[in-house]
Amino acid sequence: MASGPAAPSATMPVLRTRLPSILAGLVVVLAVSAHGQQDGSPDRTGADAFRFRSGIEVINVTATVSDQNGRFVTGLRKEDFAVYDDDQPVEITQFSADRVPVSLGIALDTSGSMAGDKIREAESALNRFVYDLLGPDDELFLYRFSNSPILAQGWTSDRQLIARALGRISPNGGTALYDTVLEAVPLASRGRHPKKALVIISDGNDTASRADLREVKRAIRDSGVLVYAVGIDGEPESSIRRAAPQPVPPPRLPFPVPPRFPGWGRGRVPLRGLAGQFVGRGGAGQWGRASGDDRVNAAALRELTDDSGGRTEIVRTPEDLDPATAGIADELSRQYYLGYPAPDRRDGRWHSIRVELKNNPSLRVRARRGYVAS
Repeated sequence: MASGPAAPSATMPVLRTRLPSILAGLVVVLAVSAHGQQDGSPDRTGADAFRFRSGIEVINVTATVSDQNGRFVTGLRKEDFAVYDDDQPVEITQFSADRVPVSLGIALDTSGSMAGDKIREAESALNRFVYDLLGPDDELFLYRFSNSPILAQGWTSDRQLIARALGRISPNGGTALYDTVLEAVPLASRGRHPKKALVIISDGNDTASRADLREVKRAIRDSGVLVYAVGIDGEPESSIRRAAPQPVPPPRLPFPVPPRFPGWGRGRVPLRGLAGQFVGRGGAGQWGRASGDDRVNAAALRELTDDSGGRTEIVRTPEDLDPATAGIADELSRQYYLGYPAPDRRDGRWHSIRVELKNNPSLRVRARRGYVAS
């Protein structure tokens, strides 16, 4: 018996009714999935998205070019530069020779040794720095530090707020330089402008921080912030940190003491505050200067600044602070911006950057020395 056409199912009208809405839903799902997979990476929002775009896709390099006399060189083009990532040449895809706004932090030493002429000249130099030498679109913050860092004024474009914070400073205490930089660098990295910098002014070595130099250097390398330092020291720079400590005679004690102390020669300090400090690590019975030297440490400041593309300047008198800070402002306005696609790696390691000029090797180029691909 021949079979006729199948009778329509009772569910077919329902399917015809729902089919358009089902197809529309599939289109939406596919569109969202394609958008999330455009760059082969998971969806990122907020701060994570910004970190991904700026830290991985493009490596930003600020370059300062000077001649043999230290004068800034302007008028260069993208074709004049060569950039190497881990010694491999890369293509410069972004370039600018124009002055761009900067997000800049100031970290001012307000320890007791800065009292008097030093703090007065520092306040005067910084007021001129922020009022007369920086651009109107630049934003600023101010840290002061003695025994610990204090954020005296957060991000602002209002110069009067910075001036008022400077006017409230009263020097006292020790020098927590490393702790301050460790706090200030992440804040500088969150500035709204692509160029970010930190200027440190200090007259002493670190005497009060919990952080060490290695920890602070790692934070600077991770941030991409340009770090500048101005150190105040009255002696010629060639003598800073080079003269060996001279032994001094032991103090004349007003009472008899045993010939040996508990822990003698094992790195302990049995006597303090008796006209000197016993240096146990120097050997049994050897007296010398205390290890907590509070003179400016030019070598440590250079460790903080040089990897970032900034620099350290040591001045001899407080009056030299004004030309030193003016020089930093001038440099920030004459730098070149270079950008290149980041290699496809996220290994958390340090990768070197080298910037050269193709046709004029006599010119000096200063730029960040590398980045962490994290």
